[in-house]
Amino acid sequence: MPYFRVAEAARLLGVSDDTVRRWIDQGHLAAETDGAGRKVVEGAALAVFAKAQATEIPDPSDIGRSARNRFVGLVTEVITDTVMAQVELQCGPHRVVSLMSAEAVREMGLTPGVLAVALVKATQVIVETPG
Repeated sequence: MPYFRVAEAARLLGVSDDTVRRWIDQGHLAAETDGAGRKVVEGAALAVFAKAQATEIPDPSDIGRSARNRFVGLVTEVITDTVMAQVELQCGPHRVVSLMSAEAVREMGLTPGVLAVALVKATQVIVETPG
């Protein structure tokens, strides 16, 4: 089972080292001490904690969909030519890029600062682990 040092856990959770230490001290996150005397968090426990801490940004469209992978965020960049466009969204810590027609960009009014929802419905998702 993998173990993560406090700094690694903080980076994975998107918070400071001090926040992770507070969670450990308050008993919200279980930690152990490794052979070098450092606090470490077991990977499975960190995954459960990360899932519990995750706050989903509400989907403003209020539309029922079969796609479960929804990323709500702000449009940060739009690059268009005469036919196609590249739209970049910042969805929490995630950067999502979509290619679509320039006509769709105009019709939807996609410009930097606009709230948008990126949907991902894929039959193949590639999962990698660090080597």
